[in-house]
Amino acid sequence: MTATPSLDPPAARLRLGAQPCRDGTSRRIDGAWWPRSYDLTAELPGLLAALPDRWGHVTSVLVNGAMWSLSGDGVPVEDPEHRQVHLRRTDPPRAEDTVCLLAPGHGRWDLLVVPPAATEVEAARLMAMATADGSLSTRKMS
Repeated sequence: MTATPSLDPPAARLRLGAQPCRDGTSRRIDGAWWPRSYDLTAELPGLLAALPDRWGHVTSVLVNGAMWSLSGDGVPVEDPEHRQVHLRRTDPPRAEDTVCLLAPGHGRWDLLVVPPAATEVEAARLMAMATADGSLSTRKMS
């Protein structure tokens, strides 16, 4: 008997903050994501599948154009439920190491992107910092 390879995306390495923190002064980090590569079309389905239902259907993802490999701006990608999600590049981003997820009628979420090459220890540290008490704003973290 031959095993059929799974077409499901690998589980996302994602950590979300306990609750959104919006004080009106700066945009807060809502969580952290540790992708396996900078190939967004390969990584995005796993991320979308891991998001909480309360976040609604993400229709657009804004990314740093220099960081991610994309074939073009506005590229549609299918989410796990086979709905299209549009990818958009940003030029000089406010926070080059984040992705912004937009879900009409539900909101906007900013996730810190942990570099794919990070060690498990470094990734765990960055993810914990990003989700600790909502105190981090969208800025470059090292």
